[in-house]
Amino acid sequence: MARPNAVDIETNVEIRVTDTGPRWRTTLTGLTLLALRIVSALVLFEHATAQAFGIPNNPAKPFTTAPAIFSRLWVASWLELIGGTLIILGLFTRPTAFVLSGLMAFAYFLVHAPVDVFPIVNRGEPAVLLCFIFLYMAFAGAGPYSVDALLSRGHTTPRSGR
Repeated sequence: MARPNAVDIETNVEIRVTDTGPRWRTTLTGLTLLALRIVSALVLFEHATAQAFGIPNNPAKPFTTAPAIFSRLWVASWLELIGGTLIILGLFTRPTAFVLSGLMAFAYFLVHAPVDVFPIVNRGEPAVLLCFIFLYMAFAGAGPYSVDALLSRGHTTPRSGR
């Protein structure tokens, strides 16, 4: 049996091994990635709207005013709003997820880590989890149920995982 995407040296032809498993497994994998993408982006989007507009209202941390324009919090809020929207749609997922992964790492080390090194103590679990979820999406892509997948179907060269 040939390895996936192996090249036959004698004929110089690329050999592709397709998934021979049940179709439901492929469908379920795509739907699971869709759910992960949407839920993660909604959590990020909700955080951004709470920071920038006070919606939804957090009684533990009442909204006073929007962040100052071009402040670090303002930039983070807009990256989260725009990035969250793009991730929900599955549009430009790889570069957006890469930027958001970096943003979450930046947020963790700048805001949470100075309090304590352990995420459970410094309340940085969401930042850590979102950082690695978005890092995964940066390499895995949006999956078959996304605008990225719709756009890639128009090309002559098939792209897997996008």
